[in-house]
Amino acid sequence: MASRLVAAAASSSSSSASPLARLISRRRLAGGADPHGPAKVNLWQDPMSPSKWKEEHFVLASLSMWGVVMYGGFKIFAGGKKENKNEAVPTQV
Repeated sequence: MASRLVAAAASSSSSSASPLARLISRRRLAGGADPHGPAKVNLWQDPMSPSKWKEEHFVLASLSMWGVVMYGGFKIFAGGKKENKNEAVPTQV
């Protein structure tokens, strides 16, 4: 906002520019946000190349993988649910 006012004040000395032209915003450095590398793709479009995935898809895949590893490790080392089988010994009559 301040730069627009300074630009308007600086250009007010020239009478050739219209007042509307002085208030138009100029996007001088707007090209800096353009991606410079290869385009990122969705996880399901190229599942074998994690370097090409979008960042949020990489995070979701990583968190899912760690969840599976932690759950699997818990199941392996905790031994799962053990059933106690108490068989009744038949009595001899």
